[in-house]
Amino acid sequence: MFDDDDPYLVRLRRVALAFPGAEERVAHGRPGFRAGKFFAWYGGSTKGTADTRVPYDQALLVLPDEGDRAALADDPRFFAPAYLAPSGWIGLDLTAGGGTGPDDVDWQEVAELLDASYRQVAGVRRTAALDAAGGPAAHPGDPAD
Repeated sequence: MFDDDDPYLVRLRRVALAFPGAEERVAHGRPGFRAGKFFAWYGGSTKGTADTRVPYDQALLVLPDEGDRAALADDPRFFAPAYLAPSGWIGLDLTAGGGTGPDDVDWQEVAELLDASYRQVAGVRRTAALDAAGGPAAHPGDPAD
């Protein structure tokens, strides 16, 4: 369901695995990033029949802050991922910017989405370590570099 050499996934790994205690696990055929619990997934789809389901093979699924969810849902780059949306998850189509590859993604935005999702599952010690280190979202520029 995914290509290990996918350039979007390669960049996403660099950001997601920079969070304290983060690790990658493949589950349900897709790479997921966890810190105790999953805080992000790579790839997904909308719910529906085979004729109506929309695949998003190059997408980031996160659990956003409650206060940000409505604004993100109004952004056309975001979608409600199958099975996870009822639990508050939202998907970002990494290819929706109309560019030609991962260089056209706002990786600072990705880091901020990952930060919010990570903080919801990581626990007190990991969150304290993130605050002490600053984490990928605290550094200006491209956190994937």
